[in-house]
Amino acid sequence: MRLSSSTSQFRLRGYALLEAMLAVAIFALGVLGLGRCISQGIAVERLEAEDARVYRLLENRAAEIEAGAAPITESQEKIAGINGGVVLSQTRKDVHKTDEHGQELANLSLITLEGTWVSGSEQQSRSINLYVSTHAP
Repeated sequence: MRLSSSTSQFRLRGYALLEAMLAVAIFALGVLGLGRCISQGIAVERLEAEDARVYRLLENRAAEIEAGAAPITESQEKIAGINGGVVLSQTRKDVHKTDEHGQELANLSLITLEGTWVSGSEQQSRSINLYVSTHAP
């Protein structure tokens, strides 16, 4: 039994429609994937910018401590800015180190500066350490 030409054309059109729908679905998945990649790239870029700002803040505080303009006591302060602010914590720990001749370095402290902030829904943190002599040479 042969199908009439109108029935075969109808089937061909049906396959063409199915192919077009499949192509659109594949294209849509590709566009959604690309959109997700772009969204994640923007989020990473924002986090990198926030991290750089906090690192500069920590470097500035370290320079103030080294110059004697900021105290070396333990403290915690909130600095307005990035996403509601950065909490800057400063801790001090007395350390016992020796020089190249084996003599103990007196009055040496390890200062840890840590900045914490919220990015998106996650808490982020960045810290630096520096050694400071607490007496004049």
